[in-house]
This record gives sequence, C-alpha cells and structure tokens, in this order.
Amino acid sequence: MTKYVLERLLHGLFSVVMVVIIVMLLVYGLMDRNKVFVADGNYNKQANNNRISYRYRRWEEFGYLDYVPYADYINELARNGELDDETRSAAVSIGRADDGSNDSETAAKYIKQFTDYYESQGYSVTRLKAVVVKNKVANGGQPQLFAFKDFSLAQRVLNYFTGIFVIDNIHNVPEDADIGERGLTFTLYDPLNVDPETGEKKFSPAIIGNGTTHKYLLYFDGAFPYFHQNFLTIHLGTSFSVTQGVDVFQTMTQSQGSWVQSSVTYPSGLKEMSADDLHSATYVRDSREASSLNLERYTDDYTNVTAVRNSMSRMGFSFVIGIISTIAVYIIGLPLGVLMARFKEGLLDKAGTVYIMFISAVPSLAYIFMFKGIGRAMGLPVTFLMDAATKMMFVLPIVSLALPSIASMMKWMRRYMIDQMNSDYVKFARSGGMSETEIFFKHVMKVAAIPIVQGIPGSLLFAMTGALITERVYLVPGAGGLLIDAINQYDNAVIVGVALFYAILSVLSLILGDVMMAMVDPRISFTEKAR
Repeated sequence: MTKYVLERLLHGLFSVVMVVIIVMLLVYGLMDRNKVFVADGNYNKQANNNRISYRYRRWEEFGYLDYVPYADYINELARNGELDDETRSAAVSIGRADDGSNDSETAAKYIKQFTDYYESQGYSVTRLKAVVVKNKVANGGQPQLFAFKDFSLAQRVLNYFTGIFVIDNIHNVPEDADIGERGLTFTLYDPLNVDPETGEKKFSPAIIGNGTTHKYLLYFDGAFPYFHQNFLTIHLGTSFSVTQGVDVFQTMTQSQGSWVQSSVTYPSGLKEMSADDLHSATYVRDSREASSLNLERYTDDYTNVTAVRNSMSRMGFSFVIGIISTIAVYIIGLPLGVLMARFKEGLLDKAGTVYIMFISAVPSLAYIFMFKGIGRAMGLPVTFLMDAATKMMFVLPIVSLALPSIASMMKWMRRYMIDQMNSDYVKFARSGGMSETEIFFKHVMKVAAIPIVQGIPGSLLFAMTGALITERVYLVPGAGGLLIDAINQYDNAVIVGVALFYAILSVLSLILGDVMMAMVDPRISFTEKAR
C-alpha cells in the first residue's frame, strides 16, 4: 500500500501542477489584463504619463510582468555606492523630449546605460515625453522612462511554486538594518504571557527571533490550536482587490469580526487596553521612529501586528457548517437508504422516493429560500451576525446544506443495496439456508457500503471550501464565495491560489478514499500479484 500511496501522491502532484498551469494560462494569457483596473478606484485618478506608469506598476503587482522605473535603477546604483548624491540628482532628471535632446550629459550617460543593460536582458524600454500645456508640464505629465518584460508561463509557474513555502530565518531583515545581534532565543517564560493580576510571567515556552521577519517563531496561547509557529508560512498569492494586500491562505484562515480588547503590556513596559496581538509582530524597517505611538510601545522595529478578533475565520465558518452537515448526512441518509432497500416498495421506501424526487426536481436556490422562510416563521436567525453570534445561526445553513446530500445518500445507498441483492453470491447464500436478515446485514450492506466509504474523505475535506449558494443566501462569512469574488474582480492571485487549494484537496480525498475502500474490502489490494 505504501508504494501505491507514494505513486498516487506523485501523480497527484503532477495533476496539481497541471491545474495551476492551465489556470495561469487562462487568467494571464486569455483574459484582458486591462480588466484588472475595473474595480481600481485609483486608476481613474491618474492622468497622462502617470496613468501609464501606474498601469505597468499594477501589472507587475498582479504578476503579468517585471517593471523597472529608471528612477529605481538610479537609486539602486546610489545605494550600492556607485553614485554620489550630486551625480544621482543629475542622472535621475531626464529631459522633456523623448528623443533625449533635452538631457544633460550625466543623464544621457546613465539613460544609455539603463537602456543598453535592460534591452540586453530582453526587456522593452519605453520613454514617454512630457505632456506640456501652455509651456508647463501638465498634471501627471512628467517624462517617464522604464523597462518592462512579460513573464513567460514557465517563469510564472516556477516563481509561484518556489514562493509557496517561506522559511523564516535570521537573515530576512536587510543586512544594513540596525537591529543588533541576530539570532534565536528560546525561553520557557514567554514575556507576553504574564499574569494580569500579579505581573508574574507564566510558564510558556517560546522561540523569539531577531533578524527574522516574525518576532515570535513559536509560542503557546489560549486560542485554538494553542500551539503556533511562524517558522514556515504558506503563501498562495497576494490579493489585490478581494482582500487587498492579504495572502489567500491568510484570508481563509485569519479570524474575523470585531476587535477584542484586553490589557496588553508592550515591550517598552507600557500597559494599555488594546486588541493588538503582539505574538503576530513582524519587522517593518524604521517603523518605530515613524510613529510617536510606536516609540512609546516598542523597543525595536517589530511593530506590525494584527488585531485579536472575536469570530472564526472564513474557513472556520465553512468547516463548522460543512462538517456538521456531513455528519448529519451519514447519520440520517445512510440508515434511511438501507431501510428503503430492506423494505423495498414499502411505505418508508415510497416516502423516501417522494423526498428524493422533490429535492432532485426543485432548484437548490428555491428550497434554500423555502427553508429560510420557514426558519424565519419559526423565529430562527436567517442571517449571520458575527458580532452577535449564536449557535442558532448555524441551524438553517446546516439544514439547507444537509437535506439535498441526505437525499443523494439515500438514493445511492438504496441503489447499491438493491443491486447487490440480485447478485449471484446472494442467491448462493439463500440456497445455503441463510435468512434474509443475515444476508442483508452481513453481506449486502457491507459490499454496498464500499463506494460510500470511498467518498467520506472527500466529504470531510471539502467541508473547508464552503458552499457558495448557501453561504450567500444566509450571509455566512465563509470561504464559499471567495473564488467567485476573485473572478468577478479579476483578482488573478486569488483565482490561482484557490484553484491550487481545491486541487490539493481533490488529490488527498481520492487517495484517502482508495485507502479507506481497501480497508473495508479485503478483495482490494494495491500490491501487484506475482505472475
């Protein structure tokens, strides 16, 4: 079995890569890249040459191309010590004309150097002349010089997969940053885990970094799953419209709702009522000096923190609803399907058939609204309010999600069992004197359950992805609508990230389903027989 699982994992990995390649080909190759500005309010505020440079800058952020402004090139030379301040100022000031006739001697030298270098690297170099109105440069009409090169599909795929897993280390902070001695510190008493009454530090192991992106690389707290690490972070792609500036994985897993304030003791010793989660602190260069508030609170530049919130993540809401509805499907649908087959043509079978036909015939949106209306009449909450969360809010989404799946489970379990009851081995069992009850429960039900068992891992894993229609109707802040929102807003990074997530779940569900099927049915073997 081990060999089989490894082979399936390799095949699954290949399938995942192919899914990402196809999705990237669709969103980056076939979709009009100008569509990314449809929901961009800042785009229409740009004018003349600034709008063109803004367009290329945003295309770089969306992963279409590599964009290098001439000013960035000159500033990089200055940071490397190749230019002094006077030369840098002269070099970066390009003339109004696009043919170079207005350039100073210094600027012309470095413009040629910039052009020759990037053209030799396969980039296209574009120079925009100044937009002049009444002998004055118009708003946004400053001359522009930049180089750009579209990413190839192979390069885009390589960059994406090499950036999924990021390992934090003590050299992530720039080498010229003034942070003191780099290293990791292990402590048994986390300085943030302090008894609010006595001020004494509690026993709580932690690993604290200096020079790392995250201040806390390992820590324990009272929030599920209680053990947290930042050594390894997952990046599925940064959103630019759905959840601006937030990675897809973080979007699905970070908590939601209102801030939860508590007494927080900052590294400087200052105590305040705050929602800041100091365990989430990351490094931002010169951020402490940039804010008087940070000067009071922090002793270094690890000042970027997230807020503690009072509700679950998108994936959390979707998983709770999905897992409870899945359990209900197997607890209710499975035995009903068995009883329908056992008492074929009986009252239960006929009633179950009517229910299955009703669920199959009525569009899902229609019966979801019907259940919503019934629930409202019964006084049940029909929408989610994260700031006033109650367990009763989950009832209608779970019912709406479970009932069609229960009907499907009843239908297939009944069919599998009736098919098995007409098999040859059942006839032999009858001729051997076994009772119908023994045949039914010892043989027929066990064999008929095999295809049902195969689908259990998929049902459990895909509970994390959410249900689009159900979540939209009941305003559930889950993960179900994330992909649709990304498609509507042309958020390519989110589209690729969610597609990758779905592909991984599909591969895992298939492999685990095969393994469970082999555990139930001894006739199935993953080893090759000797010839």
